[in-house]
Amino acid sequence: MSQRSYHVTKGGLPKQTERMDMRASFTHAYAFMPGNTMCDIVVSYLPHWDRTRAWVIARPLSGLAETFSQYIVEVEPGGGSSRPDTTLGVESVLFVTGGSPTLELGGDSHILRPGSYVFIAPGEPWALSNPFGEKACFHWLRKLYEPVDGLDSPESFVTHDDDIIPVPMADTDGRWATTRFVDIEDMRHDMHVNIVTFQPGAVIPFPETHVMEHGIFVLQGKGTYRLNQDWIEVEAGDFMWLRAFCPQACYAAGDEPFRYLLYKDVNRHVKLGSFLR
Repeated sequence: MSQRSYHVTKGGLPKQTERMDMRASFTHAYAFMPGNTMCDIVVSYLPHWDRTRAWVIARPLSGLAETFSQYIVEVEPGGGSSRPDTTLGVESVLFVTGGSPTLELGGDSHILRPGSYVFIAPGEPWALSNPFGEKACFHWLRKLYEPVDGLDSPESFVTHDDDIIPVPMADTDGRWATTRFVDIEDMRHDMHVNIVTFQPGAVIPFPETHVMEHGIFVLQGKGTYRLNQDWIEVEAGDFMWLRAFCPQACYAAGDEPFRYLLYKDVNRHVKLGSFLR
């Protein structure tokens, strides 16, 4: 049996007899959205997409995270889009968790599968369809690309979780590792979307406090996560949204790897307001 699995958000609505889950939280430093908050009543629909719905789980919001949006997208059989994003200058990452959507990118056609990772360069045309009999589900992260004088824009690419060797964190004996889909020394990229894996019992042993914003979607397993001053139990399907400098740490629990999809903004100077000019 594979060590890897990818949580698929399925929507629906809790029964009237179910106990209300009180775990959801929205604070000045973070937002926490349990998987069961992503029900049918909160879906969004997108222009030029057919037979498709999305859960918008992060959007630029003054005072919280400001650089990215993140959707969980569900495409019915026969659905998709030939004009998925009409906003100029947007770069995207797609990460597939369910089904087999077909991607058209750079003149090539790719049949994706759970674990497929796609980087779409800023402004490059693409299309996605679901010609098969199973719903397709993927995460779609979007960011306005920040060009730098003297640096070319990065190219689009398609890869898979299985094709990337995780990089272990120092002094952890491989119990904490990061699957990096982009070379950290490639300054053309202004965002990284990685997978972080903790083996059962592994920890982040200090409160990380840094300039990057985060979107953290739990793909597999469970753990206890430190968000600012709070410790919260999290599991596959939960989402965390952290503003810059929010302290964070975690303990991995259970008997399987604790894995999450992690967004962060990188490799650019801090923007300075006009009042400093």
